[in-house]
Amino acid sequence: MLTIKLETPLQPDVRDMIGKLNAYLNPLSPPQFQFQMSADDMAEPNTSVFVGRDEAGKAVAMGALKIHDQSLAEVKRMYVEPGLRGSGAGYQILAAVEALANEKRIDVLKLETGNTKGFEKAWQIYERNGFRQCSAFHEYPESEYSRFYEKKLS
Repeated sequence: MLTIKLETPLQPDVRDMIGKLNAYLNPLSPPQFQFQMSADDMAEPNTSVFVGRDEAGKAVAMGALKIHDQSLAEVKRMYVEPGLRGSGAGYQILAAVEALANEKRIDVLKLETGNTKGFEKAWQIYERNGFRQCSAFHEYPESEYSRFYEKKLS
């Protein structure tokens, strides 16, 4: 059973998950094509962080909603501990992010993810949840290392 709540990313266990996510991502693409947010970035007012905790209260999953403006918000920092991958935790986090975007009446939810081997599970989660590939957005450059997705919410 996973409990998902909005929490601050400035907690040691959430910072630890951010470190694990970065360690996983760093070898997959060149640094200039990685757009990682730190815990401090994630604590900014335009970003809401969902943390999934197991029955023992351990932080095991996370995802964030970064609002750019009323028409656009972005899914950021999706992570599930390796032992829980395939359990539906990623879907639950993504559903919480999307629900908040809907609550805030955001028109389009977008995201950037890697486009190399190692991101297949992420693509699967996004595509099964109605996200479709799109072109680069916001300040992201077009790159062979990035894959972009969007989902219209209105």
